[in-house]
Amino acid sequence: MLKKQKLILACIDGSSVTEAVCDYSSWIAKAVNAPLKLLHTIEQAKAPVMADYSGAIGLGSSEELLNELTEIEQQRQKLLLKQGQLMLDAAKKRINAAGIDSPQVRQMHGSLSESLIKLEEQIRVVVVGIRGESHEKLDEGVGTQLEAVIRSLHRPILVVNREFIEPKTVMLAYDGSESCKKALAMITSSPLFKNNLCHIVHVGDNEELLAEASEVLTEKGFTVETALLKGNGNVEEALAQYQRDSQIDLMMMGAFSHNRFRDFLLGSFTTKMLAATNRPLLLLR
Repeated sequence: MLKKQKLILACIDGSSVTEAVCDYSSWIAKAVNAPLKLLHTIEQAKAPVMADYSGAIGLGSSEELLNELTEIEQQRQKLLLKQGQLMLDAAKKRINAAGIDSPQVRQMHGSLSESLIKLEEQIRVVVVGIRGESHEKLDEGVGTQLEAVIRSLHRPILVVNREFIEPKTVMLAYDGSESCKKALAMITSSPLFKNNLCHIVHVGDNEELLAEASEVLTEKGFTVETALLKGNGNVEEALAQYQRDSQIDLMMMGAFSHNRFRDFLLGSFTTKMLAATNRPLLLLR
């Protein structure tokens, strides 16, 4: 029995980076020859709209009010579905224009992280905007949905924060961890990074670590630049500054771990790194 090909999943939410999410998803799907799926999620109301208010209102009127609330919620769900379909239709047109004829399209009820967990076995790479539509007014920082996705999903996640630029230079923040070694393997094996200039960067003074990583790439024919950076207590800013100075198109790093304490520390670092950089960031577990 043939194994089903895993897909590139683009998270569509109507935010300002939705078009860039489509473009990066198309780029990945074409480069690795994988199917592409567009996903829009509809979250349930935070407060139970149809709650039993019979203890707070007069008898006789409660049933009528609850019926009205039920109708309002049903209408709201219909409108959200219609709005989501319009978003997906627009995204599909952009994907088509990029040369992908028949992307899959799906709407799901629930949070983004819940939906992605349900689809996890189908996913090769997730592409998502740094902030959803509900967090658009934030000038910096990371949307709460994205934090939940990064913590719960065990798939590569490309976080998009600007318009599409086809990556010619990539940067790996390397610390010798298993996720960083996976990133090295991904660079060497994926068509995505063929002919890219690769920067391997370490905050600290471990030259051997950099040399080992560099050797892995140079043996595969990659052009590599390495750099040891001084963090001075602010690792994410040191990495972000190097990215800006070197005009890196795409950054890669590990995200979180299976150890709860390290998870807490790395979780904080990951979100700070996302807030500090102005280029897409590929997170690997």
